[in-house]
Amino acid sequence: MTSNSQLSDVLHVLLHMAEIDGPSTSEALAAAMGSHPVVLRRLMAGLRQSGMVESAKGHGGGWVLCCPLARITLRDVHEALGAPALVSLGFRETHPACLVAQVVNDSLGAAVQDAEARLLRSLDGVTLATLSEAFHQRRLAQGHAPHRLHEHHTP
Repeated sequence: MTSNSQLSDVLHVLLHMAEIDGPSTSEALAAAMGSHPVVLRRLMAGLRQSGMVESAKGHGGGWVLCCPLARITLRDVHEALGAPALVSLGFRETHPACLVAQVVNDSLGAAVQDAEARLLRSLDGVTLATLSEAFHQRRLAQGHAPHRLHEHHTP
């Protein structure tokens, strides 16, 4: 089963951006995400359309947050990414003629819908400010200096 790390990747990038005064290039943010700048720009497009980030081209340009962290929930970010499936559970057949397969699909489908609804409610209760505060608490507890984007670590 393939997992989708877009939400985790983008949250990682947004928290890096929150630590920086001024714009961050696609190259620097993609490096923080462990990806390619084209992939980063594709992911950021939905965030820009949702009013969470802005970008400027040219010298001194790059991506900046344009919304307070306390106003952006993890659900907002998920939806800005196009609301990809949060629970990945496949079915043996998508439109079965077999009555047993129909019952199995109905039961699993209902469980997936319930799990996604619960997960969305949970994501709605967490803001980027919450994640940022947790990051700062961990950094302080470990005795680290202020965060720098160029201190990239393996995601």
